[in-house]
Amino acid sequence: MLTRTPSSLTGPRPGLLASLGAWTWPGMALDGQHVGHVLLAQPPGRTDHDAPEAIEARMRVIADCLGGLANARDPMPVLPGRLQVVGDRVLMRFHGSRYGLRLPTHPRWTALVARSGEAVVMVGLDALPPSADAARVDAYLDAELAADRLLFGLARTI
Repeated sequence: MLTRTPSSLTGPRPGLLASLGAWTWPGMALDGQHVGHVLLAQPPGRTDHDAPEAIEARMRVIADCLGGLANARDPMPVLPGRLQVVGDRVLMRFHGSRYGLRLPTHPRWTALVARSGEAVVMVGLDALPPSADAARVDAYLDAELAADRLLFGLARTI
């Protein structure tokens, strides 16, 4: 679901944000602390405009509008003010867009993000069907990580 936020109009357009698949889950950080995780990916293409190269280019725009994400081998950038927790809802905000992306939530995940004030954000450069279940998401993450096709950042709450 798209939610309007105040910004200029240089970021991702509403159609791109609406097309994104988003998955959230609680997990562990490298230091052993509990942290929320967010994965963003586009669905497989249905037209010539949705070739793998076009999907990758759109996902790189998303990564840039989050504040710039890094490959797995690079230090993870901190992305201040990207998440807004409002009750049981969490909104992801993008530089240069009036709209945010309402993330799928579960009370445990939302409480974790609200308590810690952050979540690891991953942007996949390859397509993933929005109907992907946990096993499919795990397989996607393994394949994307092995191919260096995931971008990472640590999104902080407002």
